[in-house]
Amino acid sequence: MASLLYRLGRFSFRRRKRVVAVWLLLLVVLGGAAATLMGPTSDKFTMPGTESQRALDSLQEQFPQASGTTGTIVIAAPEGAKLDKAAVAPVVRDAAAVDGVVGAVDPFQAGAVSEDGRYALVQVQFEAVADEVTDAQRAAYEKVGADADADGLRVEHGGEVLNAEVEVGSTEAIGVLIAAGVLVVTFGSLVAAGMTLLNALVAVAAGMAGLFAVSSVVELTSTAPILALMLGLAVGIDYSLFITSRHRQYLTEGVDAEEAAGRAVGTAGSAVVFAGATVVIALAGLTVVNIPFLSVMGLAAAGTVAVAVLVALTLLPALLGFAGDRVLPRKQRDGHASAGTPVDLGKPREGFGFRWGRTVTRFRVPVLLVGILGLGVLALPAADMRLALPDAGTAAAGSATREAYDLTSEGFGPGFNGRLIAVVSGDDAASTAVAAKEATERIRGTKDVLAVAPPLLNKQGTTALLTVIPKAGPTDEATEVVVHAVRDRVADIGDFAGAEGADVALSGTTAVGIDVSEKVSDAMLVYLLLVVGLSILLLMLVFRSFLVPLKAALGFLLTIGATFGITVAIFQQGHLAGLLGVDSPGPLVSFLPILLIGILFGLAMDYEVFLVSRMREDFVHGAGAQEATVSGMGHNARVVTAAALIMTAVFGGFIFMPDPIIKSIGFALAVGVLVDAFVVRMALVPAVMSLLGRAAWWLPRAVDRALPNLDIEGESLQRKLVPEQREHAGEKSDETDTVRV
Repeated sequence: MASLLYRLGRFSFRRRKRVVAVWLLLLVVLGGAAATLMGPTSDKFTMPGTESQRALDSLQEQFPQASGTTGTIVIAAPEGAKLDKAAVAPVVRDAAAVDGVVGAVDPFQAGAVSEDGRYALVQVQFEAVADEVTDAQRAAYEKVGADADADGLRVEHGGEVLNAEVEVGSTEAIGVLIAAGVLVVTFGSLVAAGMTLLNALVAVAAGMAGLFAVSSVVELTSTAPILALMLGLAVGIDYSLFITSRHRQYLTEGVDAEEAAGRAVGTAGSAVVFAGATVVIALAGLTVVNIPFLSVMGLAAAGTVAVAVLVALTLLPALLGFAGDRVLPRKQRDGHASAGTPVDLGKPREGFGFRWGRTVTRFRVPVLLVGILGLGVLALPAADMRLALPDAGTAAAGSATREAYDLTSEGFGPGFNGRLIAVVSGDDAASTAVAAKEATERIRGTKDVLAVAPPLLNKQGTTALLTVIPKAGPTDEATEVVVHAVRDRVADIGDFAGAEGADVALSGTTAVGIDVSEKVSDAMLVYLLLVVGLSILLLMLVFRSFLVPLKAALGFLLTIGATFGITVAIFQQGHLAGLLGVDSPGPLVSFLPILLIGILFGLAMDYEVFLVSRMREDFVHGAGAQEATVSGMGHNARVVTAAALIMTAVFGGFIFMPDPIIKSIGFALAVGVLVDAFVVRMALVPAVMSLLGRAAWWLPRAVDRALPNLDIEGESLQRKLVPEQREHAGEKSDETDTVRV
């Protein structure tokens, strides 16, 4: 692979104008396709095979009038006053007149008025599902009750219809600016920093355009493009950083620019291919858990990462050709005026990476104890982790849905925000009526159920809807208990006399969220084992070792545990939540843990490959185990540090978004990168490698012969280039000597 990439790097450098032209043409084509074919994103979290989804599908078929999205208008009188029918009637009338609304329910007829008479709820039923409601219809809905608001009543609009799509704002630019600053400091060259950032932006633009181009045939969740953008930026910058750093190293050693680009792509590019492949495989592996919206998110992000790898291997060497020696700091350019003349022929000055490597290897046992115990303590809150789909109670303070949620809780209690829908289906109207009556009595007798509304029947009388109000809020643990208790109580309703063949399925947004969370939780352990097993196999292929992959997998588990623990402590338990703008701590979004496992696995393997590959390279060329460990840290610590800071900055930029899902994903990824890069890879890895010594590179001969050679370190490329380098330097050929590429 290294030889193939070497030739690709030289070709892209030599034919740089053509390569740039091809990428520009591709951007234009993808951009045009995105503009003409882009479809809407969705906030639906469907879950085939669950009871809640089965109920929704039945409702769509048997009772389409009630299968559309809903809205809730909350009306409150001034403190000490009461609402009357005359004041509420105009609100109900205006709501029913909104285009696309099937009907609006008078709260005085439905009994949706608080005991003190101060609060009322107007239920609004739309004909279309939320994704098909137009912006004009939403705007008209939000204007309902403006006159009542002017008369002193408080009117707030909420419900599923106002679940807005997540939009990318200016806050993400903060992470990009920080990344640009890190690149300038790392490279000491504005040209190198700007070129690396430009390369990443091209990759993101191409990946996002391609993603939106297929959105007309593939239903994207609103978070899928954000995740793709987040990962595309981070890995795009990092992969370009690794290759550019290696290119600059060769230039300072006196290698010709075109040759330097070829060798950089052949060596660092090989590691980039492997690192990118691990991210893509881990994200694409989300499809095995059979959760549609999660599969789409994983595939969308995987596609963007794959594009970032292609751009780094082709466009970057072309840009290096245009940049020339300007990728070097100004003080080093004169030394590179003539090809073949190293900038500094003396012994290179050892930087912080070498000193850090020696310190860690010297105090390896204390480092291991402190690191493992510290991460173990940080992981403790993860034992209390709860998962749920976000509700309006976690929306940004001041938003319309949040105001309606809080006002509903104030007037009626939190359970009115977590309504459940029991769908009763029968073979005929008689059996359905009997089943609905019996189900109503059983559900009313369930602990922590506040109320059950009278059944609402379709025209044929074969399907009935029962609105169930729990006492607790939608993400409260008690509501989860209620859902399971209700399902248990009505499970045998078809055996009741007169209701033979009838079926009751519990659904609604709250029940869907519970089903999604439980299915994700059940799949998480399987997926974690899959990822860990994959990491051991892939790293065994790369490093020809058994203990190195095992160490990497255990380190990844430490990263995941600490990341979960810190995220739970802040977003669920509320510690320091105010600093991140989290005003209502609650359960983590249900798909966050499994998503983190997939993403952090790929990123953790990035750092593992870039650090340990240099250690193995030195070891196989005669260095002692301790010396190889220190050398690996010394040569790559600076680049890995810069890469981790850049990823943290990019992910951290999303913390400033008001959407709770994106905020929690951005925070967890930023923390995970910091923990993995600076604690696990930069401290625990060299400590373990030093402790293992030569045993770290042990692999049974039979296994070694059976495994294919991926040549990540570019050994085949080195064997090819050593004679050329000696001939160029006028040295006597000696096949027993080795020269580092």
